Amino acid sequence: MRANTWAGRNKVEVRDVPDPTILNGRDAIVRITSTAICGSDLHLLDGYVPTMQDGDVMGHEFMGEVVEVGNGVDPSRLRVGDRVVVPFPIACGACAACAARLYSCCENSNPNAGIAEKMFGHPVAGIFGYSHLTGGFAGGQAEYARVPFADVGPLRIESELSDEQVLFLSDILPTGYMGAEMCDIQPGDVVAVWGAGPVGQLAMDSARLLGAAEVIAIDREPYRLRMAEEAGHTTVDFEETDVRSRLLELTGGRGPDKCVDAVGLEATHGSAHIGAYDRVKQAVRSETDRPHALRQAILSCRSGGVVSVIGVYGGLVDKFPAGAWMNRSLTLRTGQCHVQRYMEPLLRLVERGELDPTRIITHTLPLEQAPYGFDIFKNKREDCEKVVLKP
Repeated sequence: MRANTWAGRNKVEVRDVPDPTILNGRDAIVRITSTAICGSDLHLLDGYVPTMQDGDVMGHEFMGEVVEVGNGVDPSRLRVGDRVVVPFPIACGACAACAARLYSCCENSNPNAGIAEKMFGHPVAGIFGYSHLTGGFAGGQAEYARVPFADVGPLRIESELSDEQVLFLSDILPTGYMGAEMCDIQPGDVVAVWGAGPVGQLAMDSARLLGAAEVIAIDREPYRLRMAEEAGHTTVDFEETDVRSRLLELTGGRGPDKCVDAVGLEATHGSAHIGAYDRVKQAVRSETDRPHALRQAILSCRSGGVVSVIGVYGGLVDKFPAGAWMNRSLTLRTGQCHVQRYMEPLLRLVERGELDPTRIITHTLPLEQAPYGFDIFKNKREDCEKVVLKP
């Protein structure tokens, strides 16, 4: 089959790779009808996530048709012919983390748990197409994918909604929603979101749905800010104004009630000297992540507020403002999304028209053009916000 593979830093290639097969009775094989390029894929492309190997199949946002199931899959849960969306974290459904609905912390799905434990202190769940740190599972930017624990993860789509309407239930819609939900939004709250990429846009929409009085998008790309404005959100261009000063101005000097970091480890926010500092520290491996958006969110949030972190961080950061966090009674909430928890309720919101994830799609390309899709997405050319790939 054809698949988009990691070919070294800053390079992906569409290659012929072996077809997936059933390896465990709880596996399923899915013929992929739609997949997507995620912002966190760029961390792999840029070489910031360790343990990638040449030929690894990329992609963790995908959906399609079940074409084979293992003999351990309950047919009441999943059958050949089912149309499904597959969540990016692989969860067993039986461990203590899964029982607590913390699916991205599954204790059984990562065969390389020892590597993750050395990195993070405890293991994390397996993730499709996201390095050997998270299990080395082949991803979904391909014609077919093997789905472990298929009786736990995939969500059956039984309505006539298009792929584009439901595809993002695999990751970025639940991630954006969880980012807003962790803010514990109250009536009248002002919510600021750092990063107007796909996850940030959906976090903004979710914050408004959850009752925010005003949502502020912080970015520098004109097309991203325009997209946020068209959705009814206030915008701040961090290259044209000091973000913290502008947020204080917009909130009567108090700061936003809730802040969402939807950027993560490759933040470009901030002044040139701060950006240069982080880039040098990262280049010499004195820190793995550039945390300027996180620093700015903590310093901008009102005292007693909440900072929600859904941008991906992989290792260590420098100059973390622990004093501001502790002395001003800020709550910091984080996590890889527990996608399985949110898929069904978010599907209902999409069915009712209360959320429209299709608004962020700017490019639809054949799988063979995945390298081109990565190029325009990474370099923000052609006003590229979100790329959907069709195998």
